[in-house]
Amino acid sequence: MKALLSIATVLLLAQTARAEDWPGWRGPRGDGTSLDKNAPLRWSAQDNIVWKSEIPGSGHSSPVVVGDKVFLTTCLLKEKQRVLLALDRSSGKILWQRVVVTAPLEKKHRLNSFASSTPASDGKHVWISFLQYPDMVVACYDMDGNLAWKKSPGKFYSVHGFCSSPVLFNDLVIVNGDQDAQAYIVALDKNTGEERWRADRPNRTRSYCVPVIVDMAGKKQLVLSGSLCVASYDPQTGKQHWIIDGPTEQFVASLVPNQGLLFLTTGFPEYHNLAIRPDGVGNVTKTHIAWHEKNVPARKASYVPSPIAFDKYFYVISDLGWLSAFEATTGKRLWLEKLGRHHSGSPVLANGHLYMTDDDGITHVLKAGAKFEVVARNELGDDCYSSPAVSGGRLYIRTTHALWCIGK
Repeated sequence: MKALLSIATVLLLAQTARAEDWPGWRGPRGDGTSLDKNAPLRWSAQDNIVWKSEIPGSGHSSPVVVGDKVFLTTCLLKEKQRVLLALDRSSGKILWQRVVVTAPLEKKHRLNSFASSTPASDGKHVWISFLQYPDMVVACYDMDGNLAWKKSPGKFYSVHGFCSSPVLFNDLVIVNGDQDAQAYIVALDKNTGEERWRADRPNRTRSYCVPVIVDMAGKKQLVLSGSLCVASYDPQTGKQHWIIDGPTEQFVASLVPNQGLLFLTTGFPEYHNLAIRPDGVGNVTKTHIAWHEKNVPARKASYVPSPIAFDKYFYVISDLGWLSAFEATTGKRLWLEKLGRHHSGSPVLANGHLYMTDDDGITHVLKAGAKFEVVARNELGDDCYSSPAVSGGRLYIRTTHALWCIGK
């Protein structure tokens, strides 16, 4: 019996070691997809809860799962402190918390928070960004909470507050500085925080899009919308590959790739869905838009939640809770169905299922495919404005008051 238990323990540890981490915003590929085959489908506030950890302060950032730790940010409102937390992955115990910034609370949109940026980690260090108005601050800590460096790459002005999650590429940490002033994307050295490149952004208009790094058209591309355009850059140098004008003013949702196309949903004041061929050079507004749904009603596109892709399809959950499915290559709308009351978080995909958590903390689980098929509707009884993380057969959801680890 002891031998059997030992073998089972070894197999369990080996499976955990092989589990794909969730190292930053929208996971290992930045598109919300997980290779996990054991993510739970059904739960409640009492059932299939591995642990629940009360989180001090408030924030809308999403959890990051790396190795034996979970990272999360929060803001202690009374103390005006922006904080990075590290939790034990197996128990949910808070291992350490570090005050990154102490500063007056900036002006923000009512649906934003003072801790909206999601951390990024490579398993050796963790990076995070906050606003110390009017300066953006990027900080790097080791896994034990020791500060490696803290830098301010520039100013950030926006009436809606701050959210610029860092993105890692090779030896760089990249942040988006789209703002109502001199706008920029900047890459810092991961080890020192020194600036490696800076790309000027046209139009000087705020956005909150996390860049996505894709391997398309035979090259690495850092793609993002915002500042009245959609653009692609070389993530190693900051040199621009191509740019598309518009199609509207305000952007929050990240792009996702599928079937050789990049899919964009936006925004404000106009709502659009469109697909872009990523093999252009220069201004490709008139030549590289594969298909375009123009000026659709708000229920048919998204402003805040990012889209997701599966097989031959793109899926979009609108802020108003309407889920759309499209044929990726043609833009044909397959269906439009109502889910939650209001959605702020972005969906994730695991083992052929879509997970969509609404602002009321209800996660709608759907079978991914051409048909609209709801598998489960799981309630936690606490509001949620973040996006789930998936790793090791478990789902991590940050609600208003707690971080939940969900699984068998």
